[in-house]
Amino acid sequence: MILLKNWGLMWMNYKIEIKNKAKKFLLRQNPEVQKRILKAIYNIPHGDIKRLVGQDGLYRLRVGDYRVIYSIDYNKVIIIILNIGNRGEIYNSL
Repeated sequence: MILLKNWGLMWMNYKIEIKNKAKKFLLRQNPEVQKRILKAIYNIPHGDIKRLVGQDGLYRLRVGDYRVIYSIDYNKVIIIILNIGNRGEIYNSL
């Protein structure tokens, strides 16, 4: 999956890799929630994004009551979705 996004002043192609833990969470959700979360992921860097304090290189994307934890490998031009979960529980797995 190739993603074309505007990161600053240049257009970059970022591949998105979704790890198994995040895939499992997504598959347990109903189709509407799946679409909403995936739409937000493919809209990165737009959205409610914050860098996680105390976690080098990790970011969180807020999608309603859900949180998407991801990192960016700038050398390989890839966004790695590490985990997706409910707001109160996701940070316990870090």
